[in-house]
Amino acid sequence: MARYDFDLSGKIAFVNGASRGIGAAVAQGLADRGAHVICASRKLEGCSSVAQNIIESGGKAEALACHAGHMDQITAAIEHVRKTHGRLDILINNAATNPYFGPATETPEGAFDKTIEVNLKGPFFFCAQAIPLMREGGGGAIVNVASINAIEPGLYQGVYSMTKAALINMTKALAKENARDKIRVNALLPGFTDTKMTAVFKADEENLKAMLDENVPYNRMAQPEEMVGAVLYLVSDEASYTTGAQIIVDGGYLL
Repeated sequence: MARYDFDLSGKIAFVNGASRGIGAAVAQGLADRGAHVICASRKLEGCSSVAQNIIESGGKAEALACHAGHMDQITAAIEHVRKTHGRLDILINNAATNPYFGPATETPEGAFDKTIEVNLKGPFFFCAQAIPLMREGGGGAIVNVASINAIEPGLYQGVYSMTKAALINMTKALAKENARDKIRVNALLPGFTDTKMTAVFKADEENLKAMLDENVPYNRMAQPEEMVGAVLYLVSDEASYTTGAQIIVDGGYLL
């Protein structure tokens, strides 16, 4: 009988935005299945802690400072992977930002540019740099962490929602172009998850409860670890015929 265990032994995985939240949980999950995980974030301290936790639990990991919106650092990061490991099997584009919360038309230009830079430009050029290395190695898997906001824009999260919608379209375009090279590109759409980015909602417990009661059938926020299973599927051989897909993990929010 076939076994489905999401084995990633010997795989080299790169996770940006790995210092906390969904990125940290995914990094640990990949390592638990045997991958060597490069944990990257803007500040080395955060991802160093995640990498150390992985190592202490018996996994393989390293930390790397990389700003997901700066081209020179993206190029340097992928070149580090090439020189150090000679291959890249898995890329998780998780780094994201939402520096402005308010009416979309009042978004400051600086906040607009930063959101585009980190949430869209960064993932695109990470893919652009990683795909040739994956192609040389005979294939690979990319997961772009989008959001349910890509489908249903969040109130006062206009530009953030726009970037996540564009990320889905980018995922589909790259999936079409690279399938014949055995490079699969998929998207994860988390729902309302307990991370630093949702702290603005948690600040008012009464409003949070009302929002969950009204919008989330599960009536609670997700924990970052609840996103890991979908990612493991998408990057493993069990998903060998899955590309261009969007996996929604939202507790029923979009129903």
